[in-house]
Amino acid sequence: MKTLRMLPPAETEMLAAAKYYESESEGLGHRFLNEVGRVSKSIIEIPNAGTVVRGNVRRRILQRFPFALLYVIEAIEIQVVAVVDMRRQPDYWISRI
Repeated sequence: MKTLRMLPPAETEMLAAAKYYESESEGLGHRFLNEVGRVSKSIIEIPNAGTVVRGNVRRRILQRFPFALLYVIEAIEIQVVAVVDMRRQPDYWISRI
């Protein structure tokens, strides 16, 4: 089983979203992080289940939040390249791959 590593820009996006949600409603940021964790675990368990969005980049959509994890399956690990707000500019992350 491969490990999952979140690249620094993706981690920054995840934490910024959690901070925003927490400012909107106490506990909502924590629920967002839990959902990211749940989806991350499912990616580790079944990496190829994500939808291919560009080249070798796959997407898994979070439940209850308008976000998706974009990831690449490498030989040793799975790299999350972006935690994307699906309501915003969709292709900003392309320079990361």
